[in-house]
Parts: sequence; structure tokens; C-alpha cells
Amino acid sequence: MPLWKRLDRPIACGLAVLVGLSGIAPVDAAVSDAPQSFSADYAVSIFGLTVARSRFTSHISDRGFQLEGSISSAGIATFFDDTKATTAASGRFRRDATVPDAYSVSYTYGKKAKKTTLDFARGNVAKVTNVPPLEKRGADWVPVTAKDLVAVTDPISAVLVRAPSLDQVCRRTIKVFDGEIRADLKLSPVGTGPVDLGAYRGDAAVCSGRFVPIAGYRPGNKSIRYLKDRSQIRITFAQLGQTGVYAPVHATVSTRIGTVTFRARRLEGAR
Repeated sequence: MPLWKRLDRPIACGLAVLVGLSGIAPVDAAVSDAPQSFSADYAVSIFGLTVARSRFTSHISDRGFQLEGSISSAGIATFFDDTKATTAASGRFRRDATVPDAYSVSYTYGKKAKKTTLDFARGNVAKVTNVPPLEKRGADWVPVTAKDLVAVTDPISAVLVRAPSLDQVCRRTIKVFDGEIRADLKLSPVGTGPVDLGAYRGDAAVCSGRFVPIAGYRPGNKSIRYLKDRSQIRITFAQLGQTGVYAPVHATVSTRIGTVTFRARRLEGAR
């Protein structure tokens, strides 16, 4: 059983959003028409122990983005499973919004493999493919409807925030769909603080988050109830140069099994 299945799908949905943390490394340069490439490494830990590592590469222009990333179990987690995953997302920037075009994630654990792909049209989910197909759900399952898939983002594009200023980063609701669960992450401002990540030094926005399940879940699920009613979520966003686009560089999410921490380990930009 893979790492995210041990954490339950509802928690995995939140992890998918934050594990992406964003493959975009903040740099002190404005984005131009010509795409710029960046890479970033992140560590995922619980109880102070590293359980996963991720690496992302991004290609950014003033009109759009492409992201490719990988994540694998690490440290003590490898004694329980050997999970490896790859993910990719692409899209465009429109005013203060991130508009995805396509998203995919594939992961293997042992001899089992799964893949999810999402195709978007004008910011709405146009096609969902899960291989193998999702299991049949019971009568208490909250189904995903067509209206739930309007103006949403995938878990990776979701963490790119376009805002006119630092104090506007956290004043928004991020609508996320991962191929099964549809949820909102309602952000609220906590404050600002300095960040020194080598490739980026400057002020960052600190947000609190509230997880709101919309569809694709069972209301009686203990993980859903914990995330909805008790979880404490905090995310730190740093700006990408002078672009007005912000990406997470640190996050914590409290879950039923403990607080999961996502932290940038390496940020590099290439021109």
C-alpha cells in the first residue's frame, strides 16, 4: 500500500496540493516572454522524520507554465512501502487566476500502478481518466457533478497564486479536483515574514487554510471530518521575481496521524 493510501485519500488530496509545493523556485528576476527554467527539491516529514522527497522542474513565461515533478518514499517510510510517482501540469495565467490545461499523475507501489489524467477546457474539467477505474461507491458517497468541475484547478496548478500584492495572496479560495475528490482550500492572511532560501530572499505571505470537502467523498470518513473540523493548515508563499505569481515554500498540515511538514531543501534557477 503506497504512502498516500496509508494516509487516506482525503489526506492525500491535501498532500497532492502541497507536495507540489510548487516546482517553481522563486528568483530575483521578472518573467519574460521567453520561458525560464527552474528546479526545486522538497522534503516531506512527520514526527520530524523524512518520509518522502520530491523534485520539480518548471518552465515559466509571462503567459503560461509547464511543470514536471517526481516524488518517492524516503527514510523510514521505505520499510513499509516503496512508492514512486511522477506528475505534470501545464496552463496559463489570466489576470489574477491560474488556468490549467492538463494534469497527470502516475504512481507505482510494489507491482501495482495507477494513473490519473485531467483535461481542461476554458478552466473547467472536460475529461477525467483514472486507470484502473475508481471502485464503485456506496449510497452515502457524495458524487461529483458537472457544476463541481467548473472553474477548478488540479493539485499542482492550484498552488500557483497570482496576486497584485503580497497582502492579497491569502485572500482567496482555491478550488481543487484531483480526479476523485473535489475540495476547497479557503485561505486567510496570518501575516508576512522574511524568507531566505538561497535563490530567494525577501518577504513572504503566511496564510492559514481551511479544508472544505465539496464532493467525491464519504461524509462519515474520519480523515475528512478531521481535515474539515480540526486540521490546522499553514502555508508560506514567496513571489517569483517580480511576476506577481506566488508559490509555496513551506507548509504544515495537521492530520489524524500527526502534522505533515513540507519544506524546500534546494531552489535553483537557470537562465
